[in-house]
Amino acid sequence: MPVLDPNPQNGQKKMLLVFGAFFAIFVVIGVIATVLAP
Repeated sequence: MPVLDPNPQNGQKKMLLVFGAFFAIFVVIGVIATVLAP
């Protein structure tokens, strides 16, 4: 089963959404840390 399925099933799509949200939060924290750094 490929990791990036063009037509993912419901569970896989939900997991991909959670992964995307986690990555987005990580990027936002990184940007805030970069801006606040002296």
